[in-house]
Amino acid sequence: MASSSLALIGGGLALPTHAAASSWRMPDEGERHSATWMAFGCSAGIWEDLQRPVQEALGRIARAIVAYEPVHMLVRKEDHDTASRLCGPKVKLIVQDLDDLWMRDTGPVFVKNSRGQLAGVDFNFNGWGDKQQHDADAAVAGFVCEHSGVSRLETRLVLEGGGIEVDGQGTAIITESCVLNPNRNPGVSKAACEAELKRLLGLQTIIWLPGIAGRDITDGHTDFYARFTQPGVVVAALDTDPQSYDYAVTRRHLDILKSATDARGRKLKVVVLHAPTDIRPRYRNDDFAAGYINFYVCNGAVIAPQFGDTRADRHCHAILREQFPGRDIVQLDIDAIAAGGGGIHCTTQQQPA
Repeated sequence: MASSSLALIGGGLALPTHAAASSWRMPDEGERHSATWMAFGCSAGIWEDLQRPVQEALGRIARAIVAYEPVHMLVRKEDHDTASRLCGPKVKLIVQDLDDLWMRDTGPVFVKNSRGQLAGVDFNFNGWGDKQQHDADAAVAGFVCEHSGVSRLETRLVLEGGGIEVDGQGTAIITESCVLNPNRNPGVSKAACEAELKRLLGLQTIIWLPGIAGRDITDGHTDFYARFTQPGVVVAALDTDPQSYDYAVTRRHLDILKSATDARGRKLKVVVLHAPTDIRPRYRNDDFAAGYINFYVCNGAVIAPQFGDTRADRHCHAILREQFPGRDIVQLDIDAIAAGGGGIHCTTQQQPA
């Protein structure tokens, strides 16, 4: 195991005195995968009446991805038969205790070195700042590393994979509202956080977006705001509803992204991907995450949501087809998952080839 070079001082992380250059790099999601990890962990205690439709949506996502690459699905013993029926025979089921389904946040963030060796960063999942029971989910990153046969990289930073977006060439987009939140990293300065993330993920440039804390359970994860489609190109969300809490912050994000340069000195090209103006009514609620940015890039395809707004769904398909030439664009109804404030990207974690 590798441990952090940062010292814990006065309850927070101190800047390292001589941080070595990182030998690890977090690959872009579009680079080749050996597998996708998911978690069939939607408990009745959390999801209540949505449990069955959420399980069905997880099955749809897993079946869509496994057509392109292997899928490893963690599942509680008592849910194994249900998962087997809904996910189909091609998805590999692995019994493991779980609290919830958000593998993007509970699983390890895989990194790679120049020799092609993999490791997984365990970012100490704490239930998005102790908002939810997470004893079982806190062990998922270590379990996945052990099962995959890769080293687990330790750090004192607390954050989630959904808060990190990288281009694979040294640039990351990260929301301050999540990573610099005292419910994760009390007393940690932005400079200390940057130094540790650069060490762990092979970054040279971090573009910070403000995000917005306290409105959703994640405190504003990056993967609902901005995603790289290739180095130098970002698709970004724009909320056009003046009554929405994201209305002002998404405009601020666009201003920041349009003026930003990446680790190689390129100004970013920013493509706006509007949210739907209407959604199917069945699972509509105040937490419904109606946005297209939370897509997942797997081998040969992009798995994206559709919400029943024909015009917006088609526009999303066209933008993704333009941004990911040579990949199939597969759109799925994941409304039950969106009703819990998440999306397709939130349910997945890629293991690089």
